Amino acid sequence: KIMLSGNGLMDSPAPLDLCYYFTEFDLKNVSEWCPPERNILKHFYESTKGGDWTENTNWTDQYIDHCDWQGVNCVDNAVTGLNLSNNGLSGKLMSEISELNAIEILDLSDNDIKGLIPPEIG
Repeated sequence: KIMLSGNGLMDSPAPLDLCYYFTEFDLKNVSEWCPPERNILKHFYESTKGGDWTENTNWTDQYIDHCDWQGVNCVDNAVTGLNLSNNGLSGKLMSEISELNAIEILDLSDNDIKGLIPPEIG
């Protein structure tokens, strides 16, 4: 187990890998420390081969807020837009993207996304 609650020396959000990979992290379900949208975006990044994107500034940085990742637009820390057109994305669009509840703009045009639009977002 990783126990960090009550640690006055740590700033939020918690390091991304603690939130994403470690199920035994005590702050995993505390949105101030582990924003669920950040985990969704990390999964999106991995499923669309983010390491090969043309521009992926700040994506999956351990300490940078997801609202400061390239192409991510937020209002009050909620993702309202993903603008990643012509950016070298490839793979399938995952259905979890529909869990970005405040999203209004999803621009993935001119990329190599395969398959159907998941019905959860369509």
